[in-house]
Amino acid sequence: MPIIARRTLIAAGLAGGASLIGLGATGGSLVAGPAMQARVGAPAPAFTLKDSNDKTVSLADFKGKTVVLEWTNHDCPYVRKHYGGNNMQALQKKWTGQNVVWLSLISSAPGMQGYVRGAEANKLTVERGAAPSAVLLDPTGDVGRAYGATVTPHMYIIKGDGTLAYMGGIDDKPTSRQEDLKTATNYVDAALTEVAQGKPVSVSTSRPYGCSIKYQS
Repeated sequence: MPIIARRTLIAAGLAGGASLIGLGATGGSLVAGPAMQARVGAPAPAFTLKDSNDKTVSLADFKGKTVVLEWTNHDCPYVRKHYGGNNMQALQKKWTGQNVVWLSLISSAPGMQGYVRGAEANKLTVERGAAPSAVLLDPTGDVGRAYGATVTPHMYIIKGDGTLAYMGGIDDKPTSRQEDLKTATNYVDAALTEVAQGKPVSVSTSRPYGCSIKYQS
């Protein structure tokens, strides 16, 4: 095949469907999503959602508090890495114990991988020993898209003044291997520590990694 034709076919293939920017060690994809709408240093997008107990929860409810947003999908191997290795639960317990609000968000559309109803979400929380402040259900994907969330887990930290302090991956080891937790630099833990100390966040953005969020089309 002529080189020009081959390049045309490759370009066409990359243009269709999700954009892949790399492969994880177990075959999972690192996904490049749409342009981020949330910006570090700017006010975090406001939202109101139902939680897993059918209670209405708004970001405005937590004015004055640090808030963590964790996009999750229990079937994603990257999410299973952090829950199977007790990494996510440990972070949740550490920081909610210091008055940080931790919101786990599920933006999988009905019928798609990771979608659950409230009762199922509560069962997962118990089975995994998780400790978020609430699990929020975003089946339309509106909140996920407003934040530019592309993968699970995709992490955001909002300061008490409502501005976004961090957005990106949970750490610097973009694999699904639990053993990599031992040597990872955890960006979320570091950023929360600096926010708690009133310091600027040293690493305020990083490349998120994980499974693509299964938004409704």
